Amino acid sequence: MNHETISKARDTLKHIPVFGGIDAGSVDIERLGGLTNLVFRIGFGDDAWCLRLPGAGTEEYIDRANEAQAAREAARAGVSPEVLYADPDSGIMVTRFIEGTETMTPDTFKTRTGAPGRAGKAFRKLHASDATFIFRFELFAMIDDYLGILSGKTVDLPDGYHDVLEESEIVRRALNAHPLPGSACHCDPLCENFLDTGDRMWIVDWEYSGMNDPMWDLGDLSVEAGMDSVQDEEMIRAYFGGDPRPDERGRIVIYKAMCDLLWTLWGLIQHANSNPAEDFWAYSTGRFARCKALMATADFPRHVAAVAHGPS
Repeated sequence: MNHETISKARDTLKHIPVFGGIDAGSVDIERLGGLTNLVFRIGFGDDAWCLRLPGAGTEEYIDRANEAQAAREAARAGVSPEVLYADPDSGIMVTRFIEGTETMTPDTFKTRTGAPGRAGKAFRKLHASDATFIFRFELFAMIDDYLGILSGKTVDLPDGYHDVLEESEIVRRALNAHPLPGSACHCDPLCENFLDTGDRMWIVDWEYSGMNDPMWDLGDLSVEAGMDSVQDEEMIRAYFGGDPRPDERGRIVIYKAMCDLLWTLWGLIQHANSNPAEDFWAYSTGRFARCKALMATADFPRHVAAVAHGPS
């Protein structure tokens, strides 16, 4: 399988202007990670690039033109590598490869000193920039879109999903009571989308990015990294430069639950598409169980009330 994907990457290079004049047979190609796409490091002499080939079925739910625009804006904001080539029709993208970085995981967010804080600072740099993304990330509209996609597939929702979605209406009302100005947000902060040099954190993969409530990024990363309360505080305080207001903290907690409610459906789409990257049924049911558990805690209504009350 690896030989086939390397050959596919090598053949693709022949049709990308960035690599014009370079013998595709003479470059070094290394397969990198990726849940839905094929990602490679392309090396030639002292130069290195990152090549991304889109995964099967991703055209159902990813707008590649929006992604390319967001990736360029994020690079301009100084948080993501330079985009050298992006074809919105094929979904192929080439960016600069950042050497000397560690691709983050939940474990490395725990073991690399200062990593949560560097991620918080990277988010702040993005959110405070003048970057503007074409797409607007609307949580409940995306849930409806994913449910629409799933309606045409042979897959069951986890038991009780619609009940929890109905319960989340109180969350929707609280968030809409005092909406924050939309910022350019990553919206899909998997740990593997963070590259750490030890001095700064880079963010990559802008497939789901859009203008959004910036607290989404903090809440979602906390969930993806499995952060404990100490890591949470390091990230949050680095982002705000101190303590957040109760409504800001409440939004972060709310989005911890809501990101699981949304990505449950994303996982079911991967499961229905027979994505072999991992057991996406277990992924989806695990996320849904975590969403329900957080919403059932005694503190969750308090955070919802703080958000509904607004700044104080």
